[in-house]
Amino acid sequence: MIFVDEVVITVKAGDGGNGCLAFRREKYVPRGGPSGGDGGKGGDVRIESSDQHNTLLHFRFNPEHKAQRGAHGEGSNRKGRDGEDRILRVPVGCVVWEEGTNQKLFDFTQPNQQFIVAAGGRGGRGNARFATSTHQAPREVEPGKPGQFLRLRLVLKLLADVGLVGFPNAGKSSLLSRISAARPKIADYPFTTLEPCLGLVRVSEEESFVVADIPGLIEGAHLGHGLGTRFLRHIERTRLLAHLLDVSERDGPDPEHDFDVLMEELASFEPQLARKPMVLVASKADQAGDGRRLRAVEALAARRNLRCFATSAVTGEGLQELIWGIAETLRELRRAEPATAASAVPLDTEPAPARASHPEALDHRAERERE
Repeated sequence: MIFVDEVVITVKAGDGGNGCLAFRREKYVPRGGPSGGDGGKGGDVRIESSDQHNTLLHFRFNPEHKAQRGAHGEGSNRKGRDGEDRILRVPVGCVVWEEGTNQKLFDFTQPNQQFIVAAGGRGGRGNARFATSTHQAPREVEPGKPGQFLRLRLVLKLLADVGLVGFPNAGKSSLLSRISAARPKIADYPFTTLEPCLGLVRVSEEESFVVADIPGLIEGAHLGHGLGTRFLRHIERTRLLAHLLDVSERDGPDPEHDFDVLMEELASFEPQLARKPMVLVASKADQAGDGRRLRAVEALAARRNLRCFATSAVTGEGLQELIWGIAETLRELRRAEPATAASAVPLDTEPAPARASHPEALDHRAERERE
């Protein structure tokens, strides 16, 4: 299946139905008066997060989405039927942006969250609504209000606990295939991984965590070299980064230089990424030779006060220790999260309404309340 993590779509909420101009004409009812009903409300366009989707592929060839318009009012004070809502389902981790203003509208972080992105138009009033004691035969009616139209950009950011970062051919895909049931493409040439891949790692019957493998970075990735930094968004939500450093005997820069280049690329994309908790993974330890590069990684970890794990995806060396070490680090981070969140959010504040950034939707809501 093709992995699509960014699409641009248009959404159009349903227009409101027009009010009806009618007068009651019934036997034995003299001077029946106006009887035109109101038009129905147009349908809303809603976006809902679903754990049944893991890509935005279903939007690529279907970029236009419209809700049903409201039915017109009818005689005998019959109100028009409201239009049906249009529900668009996106993967958990999707962020909705308004294309024109580049404003973030909503961030889906849990399944079954729902958000009204375009409000349907209010139905127009029929002439029965304009009758007064001094104006008993009104011919005034209102047309339905148009529904909102928006151009949206949907961006998917995968939700994972651990993000694997490293140079091409550092062994990220091989490691993921050994510690989880994921089956990423593995080959002996650079840029084998062309799209992010998720794997579920089981620590025990009750504990597990999700690892995200992203395409390899090279020096100058923030300038567009290699595959660039397009896929780095998928590790923005991770709690922990695992830096894979190749310690096999080979010509080239030492592991500390590789680590500095990776940190520079992360900071160039998003400074917060370079400040995330991290561990060092010395990959390909079975090919370490005299151990010079392995000792360099251990010394680097000691200077930066980071955990270090020597692993080999071929022989299985150090894989279980890596799983236990990551699980322990994640438990420590989870225990620290509630205290951090509680201290960051004042107790007397309330969340802003989801549609606060769309004055048109608030206008529609205010009109309905006035009725």
